[in-house]
Amino acid sequence: MKIYTRSGDDGKTNLFSGKRVNKHNKRIIAYGSVDELNSVMGIVRDFSPKKHKDEIFIIQNKLMIIASQLSNDKNHKNVPKISKKDTELLENSIDRMTSKLDPLKNFIIPGGNKLVSFTHLARCVCRRAETNITKLKEKEDLNQEILLFINRLSDYLFTLARFFSKTLNVSELKWNAE
Repeated sequence: MKIYTRSGDDGKTNLFSGKRVNKHNKRIIAYGSVDELNSVMGIVRDFSPKKHKDEIFIIQNKLMIIASQLSNDKNHKNVPKISKKDTELLENSIDRMTSKLDPLKNFIIPGGNKLVSFTHLARCVCRRAETNITKLKEKEDLNQEILLFINRLSDYLFTLARFFSKTLNVSELKWNAE
């Protein structure tokens, strides 16, 4: 099977239902940004210590579910859904990591280590995905849990970056407003 179909050469693509839309359609932008986030999460997973790889892979699978939901313009029933349990997985992980970190007293400047930097990059891409999803939600009905999961994921990634700094013995770069 060929990877190219030439069907998108006119600047249009298909949604889950088969409906043709412009590639700059809000739905395409929303799930495209989730795809970008998933790719950056792959980089984070590749550089992560072994004990984090499985959890990050689970999150990447959840991002695939979110992307499929966002491409599902007719709310077909056979598309898997993100759930409250998925968001709770992130919250539990955030709580575990936070319990091992010093209290946050300053803003953090990303950097200091490739893994820490990639994790902050993933957080920023996550925030952009969230923005694109909220723009879509203004026009279309979406599973609310998508936004909850994506919002919590950016918190998870911030905490994970801090946790990596600590476990890798990398000094956090604190922002000084002076």
